[in-house]
Amino acid sequence: MRVAFVGKGGSGKTTLSALFARHLARSGAPVLAVDGDINQHLAQALSPDTEPVTAPPLGAHLGELKDFLRGTNPRVASREAMIKTTPPGRGSRLLRLLGDDEVHARHVVRAGDVPLMATGEFEESDLGVACYHSKLGAVELYLNHLLDGPGEYVVVDMTAGADAFASGLFTRFDLTFLVAEPTRKGVSVYRQYRDHAREFGIRVAVVGNKVTGEDDLLFLKEEVGDDLLTHLVHSPWVRAAEQGRTQGELEQHNRHALNVLRDTVDAHPRDWPTLHRHAVDFHLRNARAWADRATGLDLAAQVDPDYVPGPTPLT
Repeated sequence: MRVAFVGKGGSGKTTLSALFARHLARSGAPVLAVDGDINQHLAQALSPDTEPVTAPPLGAHLGELKDFLRGTNPRVASREAMIKTTPPGRGSRLLRLLGDDEVHARHVVRAGDVPLMATGEFEESDLGVACYHSKLGAVELYLNHLLDGPGEYVVVDMTAGADAFASGLFTRFDLTFLVAEPTRKGVSVYRQYRDHAREFGIRVAVVGNKVTGEDDLLFLKEEVGDDLLTHLVHSPWVRAAEQGRTQGELEQHNRHALNVLRDTVDAHPRDWPTLHRHAVDFHLRNARAWADRATGLDLAAQVDPDYVPGPTPLT
């Protein structure tokens, strides 16, 4: 199951991504955390009391990733012909979560209890000539070719704001948690996400954060209505962890909120046909908008009409 955490900058989405990933890992569930934010802080949030690890960035090895994933798919002749939305087809290499393959071997490190993968930072050489979505394209390709199953979890810390809608990546998840502080600015991103998500049938649930009392909770309920799934209260434990001090356990109410998140994810089984249809739709959008012109190819031909999405055996 794939979960995205989104929200306004400073809402606490990275902290919640880390808390949720650690919660899953400590239960014994297979989980992979992915740092897809332009500000790469997930490693530190996952292991706040140790020196943060650095995951070899996916975005810096996009060419090698393409070569591996296209496999022997005759519809994708080269890495240059493969764009971020290219869907898998017969002959493509498909991945099992944390499987024994070169992608996971090269890019996954352990951050505390949690395996971590990262897109990579926005580097000085990118300034003025590239956008961060080119790096996020590596995550989109990874998810397009991933055969994760029930009881397995991918937790992605996304870019702040509604910027994720600049690519098809927002359609790659089973559930999106929008983290909102109890302020007008905090819920403004929710309205953008809600409207875009409804257009494509994307599931979005709001998680209130940094709630200090009944007034905060009432504000969130009035602003987001039934989309409010649960909330976390202001956490001295999190503040201490962010200062490099871990002591005791996360507050009981906040632990309960993490359980609610997991129960909600588990209650929404994967809809493989819809997931694949979104992948194809956004690939065709990209092909028409820019990619056919950029590659000199008709990229609609990369769509394999006989490919059956789902957890089929790898060959």
